[in-house]
Amino acid sequence: MTDEDKMKHKAEEAAGKAKEKAGEVADNEQAQAEGMTEQTKAKLKKAGEKAKEAAEEAKGAFKRDDSR
Repeated sequence: MTDEDKMKHKAEEAAGKAKEKAGEVADNEQAQAEGMTEQTKAKLKKAGEKAKEAAEEAKGAFKRDDSR
């Protein structure tokens, strides 16, 4: 995961948290739910990127060294 991706996901998560809190303050359940959804989406994106990185590392570990 690039640093740019990490920052983007953090920003998305923070925006969701802000929306959730604004919904709480305004007593707006829909805004709260939307904020929670945005946070969940950002967390899932981060998890997907981490899984992709782990798969690439595992793939590299099992590659045969043809230089011998």
